[in-house]
Amino acid sequence: MADEKAASGEMTEDEKKADEYKLKANEFFKEGKYDDALSLYTKAIELNPSVPAYYGNRSFCYIKTEYYGCALEDANKALELDKKYVKVCQSMLIHVKCVRKYRPKDKDAECKYTECKKIVHQEAFRKAIAVEDKKAVADSVDLNSMVVEDDYDGPRLSEDGITKEFVEELIERFKEQKKIHKKYAYKILIEVKKTFEKQPSMVEITVPENGNFTVCGDIHGQFYDLLNIFSLNGHPSPENPYLFNGDFVDRGSFSCEVIFTLFSYKLLYPDHFFMSRGNHESIYMNQMYGFEGEVKSKYPFYNIFYMCFR
Repeated sequence: MADEKAASGEMTEDEKKADEYKLKANEFFKEGKYDDALSLYTKAIELNPSVPAYYGNRSFCYIKTEYYGCALEDANKALELDKKYVKVCQSMLIHVKCVRKYRPKDKDAECKYTECKKIVHQEAFRKAIAVEDKKAVADSVDLNSMVVEDDYDGPRLSEDGITKEFVEELIERFKEQKKIHKKYAYKILIEVKKTFEKQPSMVEITVPENGNFTVCGDIHGQFYDLLNIFSLNGHPSPENPYLFNGDFVDRGSFSCEVIFTLFSYKLLYPDHFFMSRGNHESIYMNQMYGFEGEVKSKYPFYNIFYMCFR
């Protein structure tokens, strides 16, 4: 922020002086003159307390001089002003960890280590759940331009959408370990995305007296286990409602088949078939536990993966 103002010539006299102190302090820091650097960073902060870099740099000085409590305080202030200064806490975590090793009974070192670790983990979690403001893949797909080749022998979606016959044919094709056409794969994902977006965060379900309601969890890409559930308990229908309670994909080798089957039933019976998102319904988990790799292997022609759980 200070550099941007300096470039535009909008800095006040105090801001200019503070930036001069910072530049000189940076030189002292490179030379290992940490006490001199500390003094100048402090002067810069007094003149302009809204610049996170001043606190971040002074925090590094405190780390070098082993004033970890002061370093943590400055790191927190830098993070408060700008989240990118988590690097200060990461560096401090390394140094405090060394102190813990050689002084295991030092309660202050233990406390500072715990605080630093908490900050670093909080920032890692924040990045993990952050959603980039990008145009959704679904919005860029032109289904009308996709041609279904004459030699395609799989199930075909009509203009009316999902039918019971389509789902039955879909399951049979997956049992033969064959894929569906990319146009229908996209169509299912786009339509189910619209369906989920219309629903509230919490869906209340009423089970009729003497009625039945099946809850399943953790299919994890086991398509033939899913079929066995249907074989034992009956396929989904208005009279035989289901809730699949998260963790549909990853680990197993047939996550694509599982998710397309579940999504198809959701579209066929939106008021009698429910899906609750689990911890494996996220891009980062899918990258770690196999779903992303499976999708890219089975449907490599388009970036279909990010439409599933974005």
